[in-house]
Amino acid sequence: MRIAVAGLLGAIVMFIWQMLSHMVLPIGEMGMRAPQNEDVVLQAIKAELPPPGIYMLPYLSPEGMNDEAVVNAWQAKAKQNPFAFVVVSEQKAEPMSMGKELGVQFASCLLSALIIALVLASTTWTFAPRVIGSALFGVFGWLACVVPQWNWYRFPTDFMIGGLIEQGVGWLLAGLAIAGWLGRRR
Repeated sequence: MRIAVAGLLGAIVMFIWQMLSHMVLPIGEMGMRAPQNEDVVLQAIKAELPPPGIYMLPYLSPEGMNDEAVVNAWQAKAKQNPFAFVVVSEQKAEPMSMGKELGVQFASCLLSALIIALVLASTTWTFAPRVIGSALFGVFGWLACVVPQWNWYRFPTDFMIGGLIEQGVGWLLAGLAIAGWLGRRR
């Protein structure tokens, strides 16, 4: 029960921090830009990228990687054009309705915080090392998920930095709640 409560407290702190970082602070939008002519871009996406999915432009298929002529043509195109990583999703009936997304996000925070609480509870660490341990979980997640997006898919550097701030600070704050609960006397 002690671990479950610690995880729940950590999840609540992390969920609130993520809300603040996306809705109040500019951290959650670091690296995001508006297109110069949104309507033209949206029409092109609707016409040329109709099924939901992830699109990388210019595109080189795995099969094409074995064909020297295809690779050379792709390299020439890649040198002449910007790289784009585009996520296309289905339209929502109510675009401002975020109930499902908020539920999934809280569940993600809860499962993450429960893992951290379980690991930290199994140590003999005191309060400060547990808080640092929680923050390091955030840095680990950033290194494992956000840095590869920056490296392989060319996500903007400020997006990557925003991810570090969101995860590092968020799990540091959640770690305060987790370590505080785990360290209290029974």
